[in-house]
Amino acid sequence: MNGAEFVPLSLPPILIGILAAIACALPGNFLVLRKQALIGDAISHVVLPGIVLAFLVTQALDAWSMLLGAGAAALFAVVMIDVIKRVSRIEVGAIMGVVFTTLFALGVLLLEQSSASSVHLDVEHALMGNLESLIWLEARGWASLLDPVALAGLPPELPRLALTLALIIVLLILFWRPLTLSTFDEGYAESLGLPVRAISLGLVMVAALAAVTAFDAVGSIIVIAMFICPAAAARLMTDRLRSQIWWSVGFATLSASLGYVLAGYGPLWIGLENSVSAAGMIAAVSGLILALTAVFGPKRRPATA
Repeated sequence: MNGAEFVPLSLPPILIGILAAIACALPGNFLVLRKQALIGDAISHVVLPGIVLAFLVTQALDAWSMLLGAGAAALFAVVMIDVIKRVSRIEVGAIMGVVFTTLFALGVLLLEQSSASSVHLDVEHALMGNLESLIWLEARGWASLLDPVALAGLPPELPRLALTLALIIVLLILFWRPLTLSTFDEGYAESLGLPVRAISLGLVMVAALAAVTAFDAVGSIIVIAMFICPAAAARLMTDRLRSQIWWSVGFATLSASLGYVLAGYGPLWIGLENSVSAAGMIAAVSGLILALTAVFGPKRRPATA
């Protein structure tokens, strides 16, 4: 494929996939270290009914209404978990599983039964995203990267995710020390006067921001995979946090780019006629990377005394 075809058809979705993967992987590192990796899974389930309800109210799929809807759904989930915990003797993990899966199922039902399913938002889009359709029609080759007129026609998901990733990076830099302290030793951080609960809530909010921004482009499957797989694989490569961050960024970039290429061209290389889902292939590559690090990673076994 030459530049005239690659730039408009493949470059934008690959970049969008990479930005979404990195935006999820960065907070995912801290969720994994805090043993809260499934929060990323939970967020991806909870945001769906919030996004659908936001669309039904506003009749628009803009970023702000989606974020507000997802935030309202997350707050409702927290309240429901607290209420059920107070009035029953059910274990908290079981309560979370029931609430999150129920909300996700509610979101799917709302999609199928509402006007949202007749537009850009439907069940398949919610699960698998629409990465393959995010093409750059105004591009005519590599020279379009320097053409302001052509750049104005970029898929809106690309600058939106770039802005979200930049914001996440800035927040991590600004709050690196308190976030790191509270992650590794919550009691010590609390003794220093750090607002441990606020820091934890802030981390969940950053993860929710990444999930909501990536959701429209890549769907819930990639969001789930990208919160957990790159960070978990990076943890098996090093026991230093800064190195883990860089490893996770590399794994996120590799899985997004390689997964997209394999989804589009892999079936053709083995004689099949049709491509496969980019979201599914990216998630599969992420899982494969995690499996390889689990077998060959230098930190796959706990250190011995």
